[in-house]
Amino acid sequence: MREADEAGLRRHIGRIVEGIRAKDLDGLRRLYADDVVSFDVEPPLQHVGIDAKLKNWANAFAFFQDVNYEVRDLALTVDERVAFGHCFGRLSGTARNGVAVGGMWVRATFCFRKIDGEWLITHDQVSVPFDIVSGKGVADLEP
Repeated sequence: MREADEAGLRRHIGRIVEGIRAKDLDGLRRLYADDVVSFDVEPPLQHVGIDAKLKNWANAFAFFQDVNYEVRDLALTVDERVAFGHCFGRLSGTARNGVAVGGMWVRATFCFRKIDGEWLITHDQVSVPFDIVSGKGVADLEP
């Protein structure tokens, strides 16, 4: 059962990638719990609820003409009703003004709950390492 759940969760993350590449807010909505709490890279410190989470994606989609997202090194831990995973992710593409944006690698963590037999993201966190001396994010690291 856990192997099947892990495979399903990997497909779930794949659907996130597909939804981002297609700028499909409705498709992304189906992947998150209504009460998702997101610690995303954009202020404020937390975004509560599916509408707040999708607003972040809508802002990103408005910036990009074409958008790409890739995931590396996805690791999952799965139980019967909860699971979590972490990976590296990179959002990139072509801005509306035609400039290519290479993006940067971030650290991402996903927490899932099985709700009515379906895995949904109930929490996610995206972070960028920072230099403690300068207090600035370090955006040029690669996995």
